[in-house]
Amino acid sequence: MKADGKTVQEILANLPAERAEQFNKLHRVIVENLPIGFEPSISYGGLGYVVPHALYPSGYHCKPSEPLPFAGISSQKNSINFYHMGIYSNPNLYEWFVNEYQKHSKLKLDMGKSCVRFKKIDEIPYDLIGELMKKMSVEEWINIYESNLKKGKANS
Repeated sequence: MKADGKTVQEILANLPAERAEQFNKLHRVIVENLPIGFEPSISYGGLGYVVPHALYPSGYHCKPSEPLPFAGISSQKNSINFYHMGIYSNPNLYEWFVNEYQKHSKLKLDMGKSCVRFKKIDEIPYDLIGELMKKMSVEEWINIYESNLKKGKANS
């Protein structure tokens, strides 16, 4: 589902009323805990948290005009989704997140590779998301991204 807006503020202002409070709170928690260097931005038509071109001029290999994505949130038909590329690409961080989730929520974790779906939006574990955002610096993310990119090219 594409976000309704061309800026971060427009997306936040155009959320469905029944989700606005939780979505905005999730955005605030992410921004408050976002390591230096990452910034909120429009990323692939949605609300993302990216490494800007000023820090990583190459951009995203699939579409270099886009900044390097790191995390994002979206309002989908049945859930608010949270995306974090670090838990997808770092097995230790993934394991930490899965184990910690049980301590922060009584609900079963609904997760794809990098996507966590919050179907019960009043049960979003904001503290856990805040902790997760602090766990990877821009430098660490760029190193992981580039190392995985090189592995992919070697296998091509």
